[in-house]
Amino acid sequence: MKSSHTEKHRTQHVGWLRAAVLGANDGIVSVASLIVGVAAASVSINEILIAGVAGLVAGAMSMAAGEYVSVSSQADTEKADIARELKELEDDHEHEVEELTNIYVGRGLEKGLASQVAIQLMAHDAIGAHARDELGISEILTAKPTQAAFSSAGAFAVGAIMPLLAVIIFPQSILIPCVAITSLFFLGLLGMVSAKVGGSPILKAVLRVSFWGALAMGLTAGVGALFGVAV
Repeated sequence: MKSSHTEKHRTQHVGWLRAAVLGANDGIVSVASLIVGVAAASVSINEILIAGVAGLVAGAMSMAAGEYVSVSSQADTEKADIARELKELEDDHEHEVEELTNIYVGRGLEKGLASQVAIQLMAHDAIGAHARDELGISEILTAKPTQAAFSSAGAFAVGAIMPLLAVIIFPQSILIPCVAITSLFFLGLLGMVSAKVGGSPILKAVLRVSFWGALAMGLTAGVGALFGVAV
């Protein structure tokens, strides 16, 4: 009887998941904090809404640019390491076989078996074997700047829309608590979804994002109230 066993791993999600969660979390926290801070300064609802929209646009562009530059730097480093490894493979192939053999010995294989594995893997794909086992670069985890930039910007915008909807829906008299409560709800939901996709503990993720979101909004409200009174 033929048995089928399918393993579900979450590592392939790590690139876009990190960027998307960071973007959405930043969108909710940044714009909600901005709205709460401006509202605490006792300005008009139109000014609050304008500040929120400006925060959405500026934040999304900042996230996209930051992610693209950061991940591009990582990609450049990976390409430089691979180019260096290709040169070493061309100049001293035997040393590279020995280098890979020692890596496998360090992971628990006997010397003879480690040598056979290194030789066979290098015969199949020498640079792939060294990139994966020596440099720690794989197709799953390799840097993708454009994907990270769009994921972060889009996720930021989606997250930022949540507190902006609260500005439109709720009256100004109860706007601050309503923005805070709805934002914390969406932060908790985001933490739950990201934990579910990533296969990590849900409660820990929810508490983490909720705590930092509440802290950010509380501090910003304090600053807004202080400057509002000062004016």
